[in-house]
Amino acid sequence: MGTRDTRVRGLAARAGGWSARHRWAAVGIWVLFVVLAMGLGSAAGRVDVKESDQLKGETHTAAKIIEDAGIEEPASESVLVQARGTGLKATDAEFRAAVAEVVTAVRDTGRVSDVTSPYDTKTISRDGRSALVQFDMRGDSGTAGERVEPVLKAVAGVQEGHAGTLRIEEIGGASMMKTFDDAFGDDFQKAEYSAVPVALGILLIAFGALVAALLPVALAITAIMATMGLMGVVSHVMPMSDTANSVMLLVGLAVGVDYCLFYLRREREEREAGRDARTALRVAAATSGRAIIVSGVTVCVAMAGMLFTGLAEFEAMGLASLMVVAVAMVGSVTVLPALLSLLGERVERGRIPFLHKAMRRRAARTGGESRFWSAVLKGVLARPLVSVLVAAGALLAIAAPAVGMKTQNLTLDQEFGDSLPIVQTYNRVNDAFPGGSEPAEVVVHAKDINAPEVRDALAGFKARAISSGASRGPVEIKLHDAQNIAYVYVPLVGGSDLDKAGASLDRLRDEVRPATLGKVDGLQAPITGQVAGSKDFNDQLGGAVVPVFAFVVVFAFVLMLLSFRSLTIAVTSILLNLLSVGAAYGILVAVFQHGWGASLVGAEGVGAIVTWLPLFLFVILFGLSMDYHVFVVSRIREARLRGRTTRDAIAHGVVTTAGVVTSAAIIMVAVFAIFGTLSMQSMKQMGVGLAAAVLIDATVIRGVLLPAVMALLGERNWYLPKWLHRLPDLTHDESPEAVLATTPRQERPVGV
Repeated sequence: MGTRDTRVRGLAARAGGWSARHRWAAVGIWVLFVVLAMGLGSAAGRVDVKESDQLKGETHTAAKIIEDAGIEEPASESVLVQARGTGLKATDAEFRAAVAEVVTAVRDTGRVSDVTSPYDTKTISRDGRSALVQFDMRGDSGTAGERVEPVLKAVAGVQEGHAGTLRIEEIGGASMMKTFDDAFGDDFQKAEYSAVPVALGILLIAFGALVAALLPVALAITAIMATMGLMGVVSHVMPMSDTANSVMLLVGLAVGVDYCLFYLRREREEREAGRDARTALRVAAATSGRAIIVSGVTVCVAMAGMLFTGLAEFEAMGLASLMVVAVAMVGSVTVLPALLSLLGERVERGRIPFLHKAMRRRAARTGGESRFWSAVLKGVLARPLVSVLVAAGALLAIAAPAVGMKTQNLTLDQEFGDSLPIVQTYNRVNDAFPGGSEPAEVVVHAKDINAPEVRDALAGFKARAISSGASRGPVEIKLHDAQNIAYVYVPLVGGSDLDKAGASLDRLRDEVRPATLGKVDGLQAPITGQVAGSKDFNDQLGGAVVPVFAFVVVFAFVLMLLSFRSLTIAVTSILLNLLSVGAAYGILVAVFQHGWGASLVGAEGVGAIVTWLPLFLFVILFGLSMDYHVFVVSRIREARLRGRTTRDAIAHGVVTTAGVVTSAAIIMVAVFAIFGTLSMQSMKQMGVGLAAAVLIDATVIRGVLLPAVMALLGERNWYLPKWLHRLPDLTHDESPEAVLATTPRQERPVGV
């Protein structure tokens, strides 16, 4: 190893060396990159995913027909008028008077159009105790929530006059939008903003110095800012979304802080071992810098798996996450060493006296090794087989509930619970008019929508939808003569029960439509709506699972094989990551589906896992898990190359990385746990799943299973078949001794 020269040193070592020698240039280039990215993004603007591109299948076809026709669908609203337990019926005078008051009140606001009476549209329940007044909001449906308040007040005014006998409540796209914005609109944003101070607080404890703690946060934030700009530019090729932006921020903060933390801790460790600042920086660049590149590329590959889903939202999340990881990785191996070179010993400025002294005393006493993990490792390495059986058995037991995982798009009451009045209104409307609050929508497009055969087919579809049992009615038809399009609204039997409503949808698509609309040549009649969208989404996602899993696992395997030149390391890495993901799935199912401990996280009565989460978690966790794995295995391999036995190398690698892995894991768990406190169950599930997986990964997997498995394998850890020796060598074996054997030209002093 001492014969290597600078020409064959690894990419991270060369990047770090160049940045340290040209520190002002490196910092300037980074600042220029961030500013240019933000400026270009601001100038280009962000193109968001269109509704017509959200899904494939019939939902996509229907949205495309509407978009091409230039029809702007208004936000539809309904007012439920319902007897409160009295003997009142819709035919009674008081009931009729209340309906008339509602019609007049909403019309007089000037914010609505197409107000219809239930006595004209036949929207009266079977028991005669409930009726729906229906209307549309004027203006853009996307902003209808901002204009609906006067209408809500008008309806509330009518309710006051009939409080004792009737329940008069409004529900619809606009009113739900306003209610949720008022209740939860700032929820997600607050979580995003609180993540930064939480990370900074943990870093202060980890480093005991303000400057050292600020560096990772500052670099992560600048990486996120640059990526936001790049998202604007890239969105003109692949549209982005608010969800993709939030996921990017979450991932960017996690990996950005982690990568800097790995680098800083190694640089500090080398200085505490007696090396001068310049040498410590070179060693950190060659070792931790290399681990960051291997980890970053692996995470990018995992995120790229989302591009195989064919779902625009997933593709946006995958590309945004991939970009922020790549930017954070480049920043960590370029501008960070430049900043450390500039700061030198000043990186220890802003010390927290008692904390910093305690850390220095502990480091001097333990040699930088964790006493806790040293004790754990002693037991693990003494009985590796028992440790593997116990740890793996425990994780398999935790993962067991995942076998019965039930996924679905959460209904309104599952997502938000019944604490909001509008959720209770939603349930009452569905009880009185099954499927009425979210009917299936048939978008009929013909050459001439008023042609006799089309009219007959529409009438036949309307009648057969009810006679087939798919709907109890009323089925409403709305014509757009100029565009030759008709909307057919069909309340599905099953209502908010998605399994039953799905069966009704299948009957419409497979039986009713072919027998009626399907007999007219050239006519298109895709069926959309919430239930149809949920089904099409599930079908699309189900078809993407195998390609995404295969892509992520195969490419991660290849990257680990090339990076460590060990078939054994590559295989065990994949298996341990899969076990970690499986355990996270099991926790999700146990808590959110079976309700075990659900009250602790406010998840009572959910009963299912949101459809998009398992695949999303797999991709994110498989990528993030590689952070710790690559970092720990790199340290073990480094110790092995320096002449230690495999068992000694395992002990050294795990205990010397335990502090930084623990700090990084605490930051990730804390940030993800913030999202677990949100009101929306889908966000809560994401936060709990991510936090649980990272916690398991940083403790049981990296602290017990990994060293135990490697101890059992011994020298076979480094096995590479002869027929694989032709593979490219990306290892660039650089222990500190190898780094010190190289002599870069004219290196500048550090911190001057």
